[in-house]
Amino acid sequence: MEKIKMTTPLVEMDGDEMARVLWGMIKEKLILPFVDLNTEYYDLGLLNRNDTKDQVTVDAANATKKYGVGVKCATITPNKQRMVEYPQLTEMWKSPNGTIRSILDGTVFRTPICIDAIKPVVKNWKKPITIARHAYGDVYKSVDFVTDEPGVCTMTFKGESGAEKTVVVQKVNGPAVWQGAHNKQKSIRSFARSCFQYAIDTKQDLWFSAKDTIAKIYDGEFKKIFEEEYENNYKAKFQELGLTYFYTLIDDAIARTVRSEGGYIWACKNYDGDVMSDMISTAFGSLAMMTSVLVSPDGPTEYEAAHGTVTKHYYRYLKGEKTSTNPIAMIFAWAGAFKKRGELDGLQDLVAFGKKLEEASLETLNDGIMTKDLVGLVEPGFEAHAVNSEEFLNAVAERLAAKLA
Repeated sequence: MEKIKMTTPLVEMDGDEMARVLWGMIKEKLILPFVDLNTEYYDLGLLNRNDTKDQVTVDAANATKKYGVGVKCATITPNKQRMVEYPQLTEMWKSPNGTIRSILDGTVFRTPICIDAIKPVVKNWKKPITIARHAYGDVYKSVDFVTDEPGVCTMTFKGESGAEKTVVVQKVNGPAVWQGAHNKQKSIRSFARSCFQYAIDTKQDLWFSAKDTIAKIYDGEFKKIFEEEYENNYKAKFQELGLTYFYTLIDDAIARTVRSEGGYIWACKNYDGDVMSDMISTAFGSLAMMTSVLVSPDGPTEYEAAHGTVTKHYYRYLKGEKTSTNPIAMIFAWAGAFKKRGELDGLQDLVAFGKKLEEASLETLNDGIMTKDLVGLVEPGFEAHAVNSEEFLNAVAERLAAKLA
């Protein structure tokens, strides 16, 4: 068959460890035989980030802004242990995802991939629940320290105009620990716009939750900005599509979520979204079965898997072992990127390829061919057997070729 043509390139960001190995296998078996692949390639592997002093990450993010669509492999964010493991590192480089989010001013949307053979732990969930995580500020850009004597802590803002504002944080009579967090109105507004637009694009209701009864000013600002954006820019379109937006306290949102059937977007502040996305993915099945899409309010979109680099499997791979590592979320990242690229460029063959790539993957799973992480999760009476990653990708490739033929 003639390969599917592309016009504008995708921004391809390679990664680390087992995720990088699977990345290459997915391209070899599921993409290159069928698509005349056109990418602008960036190696975001840890050692290349070190060699370029992380400039490669900045360049990849700016390329995504330029071309509009990126697809990213999982990457290592080094900690002290990694500094020992990789002695050539010159510093503990920041999270590539954090850098890319900051440059794109984007919001992360994470959605579980559902199959008939695996039912959610919460039995009344019938549709995926998408977590929209604000990806700036709060505790992730906070400062903190410990004190060991009685005293008082204050927080002071000094404006460029010379004006100052000071508040007493707390007076203590002994050792204490302190933390100062912040957020920017511009970032909160971008978060709100991305959430409303993604809800419109996917035709789903949108919830937003915080805790403004306690953090009256801090969380109250989030609530106010969401309401302003909805009333001024999105209400008419929501009503036209029959969609609902509402705000509630996060503890109420959790209770509502457990009782719901799913099928909506739940927007959360940074820490809340970090926690809730893992809870949702686990309750639906596995983190390896969860997509992650970074959406900028200006349009650029970056697709990746929600999981990490799968270090334990990588070291087994280096010993020559065949691993049963789940590639589904990575396949869906490529599929999502192809669909988006096709939509933007008016290439219906490319959109159709992305959809068929997803369908072939799900059919393989529903036929009982799975990696080991999923076999133990299937419903009683469903026959499934574990295969290694290469065998699984071969099975998907066989079904994909049949669909395209």
